[in-house]
Amino acid sequence: MRFIDQWQTEKAGVGTYILTIAIALFSMIVGSGVVESIAVSVLGYSLQYLPDSADLNTVLMLFLLPFAFMLIALMLCIKYFHRRPILSVFTARESFDWKRFFLSFGVWGSVMMAFLFISIASGAPIQWNFDPVTFTGLFLVSFFILPLQTTAEEVFFRGFLFQAFGRVFKKGWVSILLTGSLFGLLHWANPEVAKIGNILLLFYIGTGVFLGILTQMDDGLELGMGYHAVNNIFASLIVTNNWQAFQTNALYIDNSPPAFGMESVLTIVVLQPLLLLLFSRIYKWKGWKEKLLN
Repeated sequence: MRFIDQWQTEKAGVGTYILTIAIALFSMIVGSGVVESIAVSVLGYSLQYLPDSADLNTVLMLFLLPFAFMLIALMLCIKYFHRRPILSVFTARESFDWKRFFLSFGVWGSVMMAFLFISIASGAPIQWNFDPVTFTGLFLVSFFILPLQTTAEEVFFRGFLFQAFGRVFKKGWVSILLTGSLFGLLHWANPEVAKIGNILLLFYIGTGVFLGILTQMDDGLELGMGYHAVNNIFASLIVTNNWQAFQTNALYIDNSPPAFGMESVLTIVVLQPLLLLLFSRIYKWKGWKEKLLN
């Protein structure tokens, strides 16, 4: 059975889907409230108004924890309300394919590292910022806490909602466009959008569509989860700036002014299509027309 059709294994009605969405979002809100209370009572400051002395690793971890609340709530709903295996919102395979995950992780991570070195060699205002004390903590948060955020987003958008839209509209392309658009609009509140402008939403929506195509053609989240995880880990651990969502003690600080640059256009117009071509060759995807249009 195709990944988008995994809903066929359950008997839940429309009301159950609405309830699941409400619980997942409410859990995120509750998680944010819990984290804010911890910050105020333990750290002595609100996450909304960070002092200059704030430990960035701790702040990043606290910002990410609400996604764990959402992910747990979503998986519990799948198991007990929808009464189907949790695996069904991750993949159509008999088990999660970690080889796919790490291949995507490694390929996209290598591409980003290559572009970083090209940017440095070309004279971009990128500054070395290594601090062994803060970097160790950041490494742990980036690899063990940050994937909770990317996994929660992938399961919610490319897993649960993707299949829900597949149930309603019976068209792969509709699920791809709807989840891609919602994923992009989710980032509307990000500080980089305020700095660069709403044109940046095109990048997020384009990336959401790309991840949707990956999911539909490969019948699972593994490739998309690997891409999403390394993309955010890179922004947290390797290179940061003073205007993006992740403020960290990364290896490099990019002092370039905020802009919708050529790298963003290149990513959605050239690199992501090339990744689709690469994965299609590796995994011998067939039936593009059937999967995308039907």
